[in-house]
Amino acid sequence: MAAEIIKINPDAPDMRLVSYVADRIKAGQVVGMPTDTFYGLAADPLNLRAVDLVYEVKTRSRHKPLSLLIESVEQAEYLARPLPDVFYEITRKYWPGPLTIIVKASSRLPLKVTANTGNVALRVPAAKIPVEIIRAAGVPITATSANISGASECTTADGVRLQLGNRIGLIVDGGTSPRDVASTIIDMSNPENPNILRHGAIPETELAEFLH
Repeated sequence: MAAEIIKINPDAPDMRLVSYVADRIKAGQVVGMPTDTFYGLAADPLNLRAVDLVYEVKTRSRHKPLSLLIESVEQAEYLARPLPDVFYEITRKYWPGPLTIIVKASSRLPLKVTANTGNVALRVPAAKIPVEIIRAAGVPITATSANISGASECTTADGVRLQLGNRIGLIVDGGTSPRDVASTIIDMSNPENPNILRHGAIPETELAEFLH
């Protein structure tokens, strides 16, 4: 069955449409939606069946953890164990934005989301659609890119439809992604030795002061 596509203005999201999408996520569905990097697959990470669906849709290895989009540092505090000082310093400067940070997960997160690593990757996106949907749903959402594993990432809803339109029920069309580079990933699971795992939208030179 072809995915339903709804258009949401990325600058001024219609809250009725936001609520509609949030309700679908809370019901356990996987939704394709824009972020401030590539389009992502949004699901409720606290719903194990929804987490399974994300892996199935992407044909992603279950050994790879899922990163999460959140709406605030306060939400990070709920999902992670005590956060190091460097986490607060770096997020003050770069959140919201294309910086994903890996930290120790709290026991509130299912092991399935962390792929049994005990760590979780978190990001507050600089994009109104996902942030409003997270707020409306009352849960963080998965942030893995909306594409089949190994295929190219999508910068438009049409790209998502072509790859995944028969695998997911709903795609949010929020226009073309504002950038086509993935987020930079910093691993802070060992706060004494934070390091860059993936080079992305924020250059390493900018982050040097936070790294040892």
